[in-house]
Order: sequence, then structure tokens, then C-alpha cells
Amino acid sequence: MKEWKVEGLTHSYGIKTLFDSISFSIQENQRIGLIGVNGTGKTSFLRIVAGEVKPDAGMITKPGDYDIGYLSQTNDLDSEKTVLEVVFDGDSPMVQAARNYEEVLKRLADNPMDERVQQAFTSAEKRMNQEDAWNVSVRAKSILNKLGLEDTSKKVGELSGGQQKRAALSQVLIQEPDLLILDEPTNHLDFQMIEWLETYLSGYRGSLLMVTHDRYFLDRVSNQIVELENGKLEHYTGNYQQYIEQKAEREETNQNIAHKQKQLYKQELAWMREGVRARGTKQQARKDRFSDIEQQVKSQQVKSELELQLAGSRLGKKVLELEEATKSLDDKTLLKDFNLLVQQTDRIGITGVNGSGKTTFLNILSQEQALDSGVLSIGETVKIGYYKQTNEEFDEDKRVITYLREIAEEVQLADGTSVSVSQLLERFLFNRSMHGSPINRLSGGEKRRLYLLKILMQQPNVLLLDEPTNDLDVQTLTILEEYIQQFSGAVIAVSHDRYFLDKIATKLLVFQGNGVIEESYKKLSEYLDDAKEATQPALTKKTISDKATIQSTVKEKTSLTYMEKKEWETIESDIEELEMELETVQEEIGHITSDFENLTKLTQKQTELSKQLEEKYSRWEYLAQYT
Repeated sequence: MKEWKVEGLTHSYGIKTLFDSISFSIQENQRIGLIGVNGTGKTSFLRIVAGEVKPDAGMITKPGDYDIGYLSQTNDLDSEKTVLEVVFDGDSPMVQAARNYEEVLKRLADNPMDERVQQAFTSAEKRMNQEDAWNVSVRAKSILNKLGLEDTSKKVGELSGGQQKRAALSQVLIQEPDLLILDEPTNHLDFQMIEWLETYLSGYRGSLLMVTHDRYFLDRVSNQIVELENGKLEHYTGNYQQYIEQKAEREETNQNIAHKQKQLYKQELAWMREGVRARGTKQQARKDRFSDIEQQVKSQQVKSELELQLAGSRLGKKVLELEEATKSLDDKTLLKDFNLLVQQTDRIGITGVNGSGKTTFLNILSQEQALDSGVLSIGETVKIGYYKQTNEEFDEDKRVITYLREIAEEVQLADGTSVSVSQLLERFLFNRSMHGSPINRLSGGEKRRLYLLKILMQQPNVLLLDEPTNDLDVQTLTILEEYIQQFSGAVIAVSHDRYFLDKIATKLLVFQGNGVIEESYKKLSEYLDDAKEATQPALTKKTISDKATIQSTVKEKTSLTYMEKKEWETIESDIEELEMELETVQEEIGHITSDFENLTKLTQKQTELSKQLEEKYSRWEYLAQYT
């Protein structure tokens, strides 16, 4: 059994100890979700496992033939290479053979009569057979298609940031390593892509280690949760929901222990204040024990104060209103005669396909971009706080506490009391040792948390959030969600995070592209489930005309309809036929030596059959739920 293992792992970042003599192993078929507050070292841990960073101490062991694929948060793809070139930029013989084949195939399409190209194709084809690499090529095209990267001839430098992240994700998925390491894989994915990735990873044959803020994703993919806290790792068996249950049980036990620790803490504190003259071993040991207890009690106190209920400024009845709003960008229609009335306590979640104008919509509401036509009305008392996808410019040498004191020395809470900036930082998961640190010592996630806190400190009464779940850890998101629940003003949030929108939104605006925006009062997960069910043959408008009946049928569905039963009877034989046909086409491709026109047709047929087969697999999974 293949296993990655580390013993006595210790590593620091500057003066901060990230890992303190921890031991950890990753075994076959484990799908591990790594969680923890930003700045605790999650990304550093992933990089150590991936072999990109050498730890200060610790012994790492793994088999000699152990392959690791790593998706980092930062993009290091070659901007001059095409999408096809980067996704096949792996070291395995199969991937190299597939890359060579695709490159030669493209040259052949451009120069079908060139003898040298024909010879190169014959060699490439032979190598594909030797390495059994045909499935790699088919899988690559399928993955690229699912992640919205159909044009594989585009250079990486011409792609958006989100497309580049998806190209990097495609690259590591195609390699199918023994261990797949993913750092925030759902960033820049829409909900269809996230759902596909969930299914793909749930059936992944290797091991998986990932960091993600998406709690539904974590719940559906992981079978182990590891929490990084104070330089140590806590292990939990099961998915995210089971982690929450086990965590709650541990906290309940810890509360009983904490009560006893507090009593002991008082006794020890009294003893320390007496100023014992003796300095023997026993007294020193007792001092050391006091120090340990003190730290444990203080950590318990911090955990109990994570709530963040800031007072907001008064908001009148008139908030925001759009009338006949129209906006286009780069010849693409984003809004078309759109009307929206935002009221005092609205919680609006915005989601939809990438590039449909969601960020532009927030920019319009914040008056950073203008409408082409139509009217935006803003109430006189409105004070907008806008959390953008990118941080404002930081003075990296400025100290954390100074950065916030430029806003205020203290902040009023919802209950009328006030807290200092230092207390507020602690409530937002910045311990006291970090307050005097320069901003350049913070991790990327900690900077995002600091930026969010600054916006909340300004006490807005309308909150605009653009993809807040990107780069924020689960603990910070929980604090933000609680803040929103207590917030007295309006909240408008763009997100693809189903858990986050399910928790905070009471109304959805679903941007479908070309200026089409659908309103819904369902939770996002319900909306997506209903949309998926509505596309199934048994639930089309041809068979059920009443929309309410559709919804009722979806909710009460426990068995297959007559037509679905008929489909189920033949679907396995349909899959078998497609598999045999695909295999025949691949064999025919393998025997072609000169008929390059026929080769092009067969290659197109191979792609189409692969697509049909994947659709059949997906359909089989759906029908199997009710058999």
C-alpha cells in the first residue's frame, strides 16, 4: 500500500512556528480536507507535502514511484504556451505521449500532405499505442470541456485569471497522480463546474489532500478532516458534517475540563503572587505547569468571544433602486431593462455563469461604473461597504493595528458598548502577538481578513460582497455569516458558494448571461436541484405543464417514472455499445498510416463518442438513485 508519511515535522515562517513536531500520514484512497484559520500554515503544509518546501525538521518517507500533483493558489503557467500545451505539461510517459500526439495532430490538420508531418504522426500514433495513452487524450478533452476551456489553441496569457486557474486544475487532474493536492480548487468555478468536480473527486482512485472554504464541497468529497491549530493537527474521521458533530462533542468535554482548569488557574495564580522564595526543581516545575494552564485558559476565552456584532449607521426606508437598467461591456449584454428594489433588510445572493456581469453589477450599485441607460437611485442615508475580490493597496510596512486605527481607536457594538481596535482584532482571529506586526508578514488569507475587518469597522448599512468566500477560511466565514444575520442593513453578495448563500440569502438573482437574470426565493441548493430535475425527460414542460406540479413532483420523487424505468432497462447495454464503438474507433485510428482525411473524421467521432459516453454515465448515476 502506497503511503506518504512525515514524522517530527517542524517548520517556522519568520518568528512564527507553524508546525511543532507533528506526525502525519496519507494512505491510499484517503480524501483529506485540511482546515484552519488563515495564517496557521495550511498552504505551507501543502507545499511541504508536495515537495516544494523543505521543512526545518522532520523525516519524510514515500515510495520511489509515488507521483504527486499540486494545484497551488498562485498561477505559474507559461503565458506563451497554449492551453493544450500546459494541460499536457506532465512527466508521466502517458501524458507525454498524449501531448506529442495532440501537437502532431494539429500540425497534420494544417499540413496534411507534408510527408515529414505524416511520418511524425505515424510515430506519435505508435507511441500512443505503446503507452496506452488514448484514454488520457479523451479524458483531457472531457475535463477541459467540463471546465469551460473548449478553445485549447488559446495562449495562457490571453486567458482571464479564472480561466488560468481552471487550466492549472485541468493539468493536475489529467495526470492522475498517486496523491492529488488541491489548494482552493473551487475558486473561479461556477456551480456546474463545482458539482462536476465533486463527482470526479469522489470517485478518484488515488489519494486527495485539499484546502477549501466550500463546506458543501468538503462535505461531499472528503472522508477525513484534519484541523491545523496552534502548530498541531487534530484528526477527525468522516466528512465535514461528521467533523462538526465530533468537534461539538470535544468542545463539550473541553468545557468541563476548562472549568476545572480555571479553578486550578486561580490557585496557581495565588501561589505565584505569594512570591515563593524557594527556587528548587519542584517550584520551577509548578511555574511551568502554571504557564501551560494559563495559555489553555486564555485560548478558551478567545474562542468564546468570536462573535462580531458591530453597530451599523442608521438606514432610511429608501435604499437602492434600479429602473430599466441596461449595461453592455465588450459587446456583451450584461443588463437589459432590469428593475430591482433593494429594501432595508434584504439579503440578496447573486450567482450565475462566469462572465455574465455579476461583479459589474456590484460596481454599478457602488457607483464605480455607470449604466448605459436607466436609473440608479440611492437613499440619502445609504453608506455602502464594498468588499471586492482584490484587496486595496496596502502599505506593507504599516503595522496591523495602525492600519485599523486610521479608521477609529474604538468601535461601537450593537449592544451600545465599545471595544478597542485591539479587542476587535482578537475577535477577528488576530492574536495579540500579531497586532504590532507589519502587514507584509501576514499570509494572503490574513490580509483578506484584515481588509474585511476594515470595511466592517466603517459601520456601513449596505454591504456589497464580491466572492467573499474566496481566500477566507471556514472560521472567518462563520463569523461573517453570524455578522450578516445580526446586521441591521441590506446585504448583496456575489458567490458560487452554495453553503454561504444558503445560509445568508433570502432572495437569489441568477445571472444566466446575455442580460437574462432570474429571480428566485429558494435556497441556492434547492434552486440548483430543481433546475437539474426540470431538465430530466420526465419533468419537461411537455409532460407537466403546471410549474407548481413540477416542484411538487421534484420534492416527492422517490421512484422512477414509467419512461425512466424503460430507459433504465437499456442504459447499461447502451453504455456497453458506446464503449465498444469507442474502442473500435481507437483501434481504427491506431492502424491508419496514410489516410489522413479519414483520420480527422475518426478523431472527431472519438471525441463525440466520449462525450455521449460521459452523458450516459451521468444519466445512469441519476437513475440509480431511485432503483
